[in-house]
Amino acid sequence: MKWAFLAFLVFALVLYLTFYILPKGREIPNTIKDPPGVQDTAGGIAVVVDTHSDTLIKIVDEKTWLPSVDIGEDTPFDIDIPKLKKGGVDVQYFGAFTSGYYSGGKPDYMRSNSRLLSLINALYWTVEKNSQHMDIARSVEDIKVLSGNGKISAVLSIEGAYSLDEENGIELLHQYHDLGVRAIALTWNHSNVLGEGVNGAYMDGLPSKGGLTGFGKEVVREMNRLGIIIDVSHMNEETFLDVLETSDAPVIASHSGVYTLRNHGRNLKDDQIRAIAKGGGVVQVVFFPEFLAASEAGGGVETIADHIEYIVRLVGAEHVGIGSDFDGATMPEDLKDASMIPRLESELEGRNFSRDDIEKIMGKNTMRVMEKVWRRPAGAQNSIGALFIKPLVEMGQPLYGTTPVLSAAIEAQEGADINVLSLRVIVDGRVNIPEFDPETGTISLELREPLEDGFHVVTFLAADLDGDATRETRIFYLK
Repeated sequence: MKWAFLAFLVFALVLYLTFYILPKGREIPNTIKDPPGVQDTAGGIAVVVDTHSDTLIKIVDEKTWLPSVDIGEDTPFDIDIPKLKKGGVDVQYFGAFTSGYYSGGKPDYMRSNSRLLSLINALYWTVEKNSQHMDIARSVEDIKVLSGNGKISAVLSIEGAYSLDEENGIELLHQYHDLGVRAIALTWNHSNVLGEGVNGAYMDGLPSKGGLTGFGKEVVREMNRLGIIIDVSHMNEETFLDVLETSDAPVIASHSGVYTLRNHGRNLKDDQIRAIAKGGGVVQVVFFPEFLAASEAGGGVETIADHIEYIVRLVGAEHVGIGSDFDGATMPEDLKDASMIPRLESELEGRNFSRDDIEKIMGKNTMRVMEKVWRRPAGAQNSIGALFIKPLVEMGQPLYGTTPVLSAAIEAQEGADINVLSLRVIVDGRVNIPEFDPETGTISLELREPLEDGFHVVTFLAADLDGDATRETRIFYLK
């Protein structure tokens, strides 16, 4: 009897490990070599961080894609500056979203790029109009400074990298980083040249297969190197697993829910949540009722807290955050805009969450990931060298004609010299060698191939004789 009882215990333990602890199917990798100390937070500052919104879409005119609505004042949107301040939101991610475009039966990368740039430009326009209340944060140090000055930190993200192609995608990725993009979801629901979206099909309806592509792996590695957070929210399971195998940095799911609580393709299964946590990452719970409950009536603050609590019980309080999807989905009545965020904190307090855990959930966990990923390794590009570059085009400036001349003035600090062979002008990911006038210190590029109407991005690059490079990047608009 004794041996039979011991055998039963061993059998029960194996079942428990198989169905509740160990991931099902494909093995979940350890996503980073040295998982960060999850108790570490960025400077220990208590902040509220929301990792997803689609407000930029509402700021631009849908016909021209030019910014037209100032969120510095009260609006009917889920997010504006008064609502963010009332809700105590310190860090708001603003997503530049595109689901991709097709032209002539194939992806239209340039149109997707123009769309993303129009939305990025809208945030620059917004912070310029409201510089006393908000600025774009490119580092955790920026967030600390802005928070200390009572300002909101705006973080640029991309939802759907349908503009990146194999020919110019890596250079274009660098340009997005120059502009302040600090998180990217490789896909939206449709598959693309990087990997598979949750639908498992391309925009034209053709089914996809193979998970993360070879080029997708190259992009993931370059995002790691540059310091851009990988957002896994819209990937299918195979691409998700490939990303975690490829990335050596923590990832986030910027606006997702728990599949066990709500059977929806956009939600994460338990083994996926465990995998994100194992690598030091964070799952940010979305507020969209359809992702949280079978009926929208059941998708309010209590249900959001249910999903948060489930993740806490599964992997601990260090791996959950919030990602509202404000202005991108219908919100529950009891949390319909950013001003109501404190209701979620109150709900967590009512469930006897400690103050420390609430601070982690509301922002510190996400800050930890930002601190880890945004620290770029020594020798990464985009450093500021001994040269000063002044582009002769302002951010968002309209230009006329299809082949504009793009110019910048270069000044060298005392003791530094320009390496003329290093000079480049990069337009929409395409690298060009410009003309250089040593008398005026001006580089110029006259485009030979006409550009389409819409938004474009130009980077002026120069290095000194020591190899220290300086980059200046601007968005311009062709009329």
